[in-house]
Amino acid sequence: MSLSERQNQILNWVQQVDYLSIETLVERFDVSSQTIRKDVNHLAELHLIRRQHGGITLMSTAENLPFDNRQYLNGNAKQKIADTLVAQIPDGASLILGVGTTVEYVAKALANHKDLQVFTNNLTVAAILFAFPSIQVRVAGGKLRHSHRDLVGVDTVEFLRQFYFDFGIIGCGGLDEEMGILDFDPEEAAISRVIIDQSRNTVLVCDQHKWGRKAMARVKNFNHINQFVTDVVTEKQAELLQQHNVQLNLID
Repeated sequence: MSLSERQNQILNWVQQVDYLSIETLVERFDVSSQTIRKDVNHLAELHLIRRQHGGITLMSTAENLPFDNRQYLNGNAKQKIADTLVAQIPDGASLILGVGTTVEYVAKALANHKDLQVFTNNLTVAAILFAFPSIQVRVAGGKLRHSHRDLVGVDTVEFLRQFYFDFGIIGCGGLDEEMGILDFDPEEAAISRVIIDQSRNTVLVCDQHKWGRKAMARVKNFNHINQFVTDVVTEKQAELLQQHNVQLNLID
């Protein structure tokens, strides 16, 4: 079941603040309180938000949305981000694809590439690439996170440390102008750190709504990535990335 554009905006907004009242949402979207309550009820039934005291609250900073629910968010932007990135990847390259739904879009966009070697701890990525016989796939072992469809832990990290990749592609849980790249789970953050360490070119892929999102586990500062592919940044954010020598690649 997909979300309406307004429901999508509500969900992105609540993940950047502690609390949104029904009154605030009515004023923002210029619709009736009944319409907003229908939106809120729909989001709550999908376990995307929590209802509380005449409004809604964000998800815990220690818990990301389950994988199935994250697929509702910002699909058009994720597709364009993936298409923009894969246009730069030559046939025959080695890649490590990390966790996250935007990374899943990257995997789908690789359909026409040949002779790639792809490593991943993301089981959805592996399932997508199963249909592409010209792409070799290696899946890291580790502890299965059922709700996120990936593998994490010491075994995963140690497996990835055996290799050095042409491209390391990561998503994130949140972006902070001071703290840099964030994730919700320390084990998830550890995977992203090892991908950064073991890649010649590290690419961060995510949409604009990750800025200000309250994730608790720190990955690394922006100066550890080479390129950031996204949809929109503010002037301040663009200047910050430039200071950290990050190549900013905005989608059309």
